[in-house]
Amino acid sequence: MKRFINSEKAPKAIGPYSQAVEANGTLYISGQIPVDVATGKFVEGGVREQTEQVMKNIGYILEEAGYTFKDVVKSTCLLSDMSSFAVMNEVYGNCYKEDCPARAAFAVKDLPMGALVEIETIAVK
Repeated sequence: MKRFINSEKAPKAIGPYSQAVEANGTLYISGQIPVDVATGKFVEGGVREQTEQVMKNIGYILEEAGYTFKDVVKSTCLLSDMSSFAVMNEVYGNCYKEDCPARAAFAVKDLPMGALVEIETIAVK
């Protein structure tokens, strides 16, 4: 059985996908970009501020689905430039202090809407 998750606090999908889908106790969160729902725009600043907003958006979706960051088992971090890795990693680490999820990080040519960072997440209950 699938359950579709949509948090009003996180940005709406900008294409034919869901914010998140839960199936058999596993939550799959689509890649989140640094859109602030209050403004409908990217947060101002660089990779630090964008990563902070991405993690907030992930948190809102986790909360809506009844999960927490402690339930996260895997993240995939996409960066517009690998030189941003250290800053992204520092901010990301604020959400995962111990028993950190598995993770991959890649630099990609372009991200949606010109984002500097996008993170997708998988959580399990």
